[in-house]
Amino acid sequence: MSLKNNIYSACLKVLDDKIINHQTSMHELTEGLSSDSKSSAGDKHETARAMMQIEYQKIDNQLQEALIQKELLEKMHNDTAADHIIKGSLIKTNKGYLYLSVPLGRINIDNVAVMALSPQSPLGIQLMGLKKNDTTTINKITYVVEEIS
Repeated sequence: MSLKNNIYSACLKVLDDKIINHQTSMHELTEGLSSDSKSSAGDKHETARAMMQIEYQKIDNQLQEALIQKELLEKMHNDTAADHIIKGSLIKTNKGYLYLSVPLGRINIDNVAVMALSPQSPLGIQLMGLKKNDTTTINKITYVVEEIS
């Protein structure tokens, strides 16, 4: 399997793990809410219940974001290498590897550190369309495109 395919698989696994963790947390909160409703009433009870509902909504938002990211990642994966940077490109630069996909941060694959970043990020926007040996500068850091896959 190529490095790009390994990175794609690792990104999917990170997102699947996030989804499972969020679903588990939501399930635990739901159980807590239902068992809490059987306890005594009062201001403390209502405050605790409201806090649990806020936490549930926060986790649900994170779950929805992870599901959207997974859908976006699945749509942009392709094995065809372009002569210029597109969504789904693995880019080797003078500063390391960048995977233009979804914003997951640093992922280590085959002893290689890869930064998974969004095409809508400031760096992603500047990289789109560049070809091998092109350069771009952001935050006083110059990136030289060495390879695109």
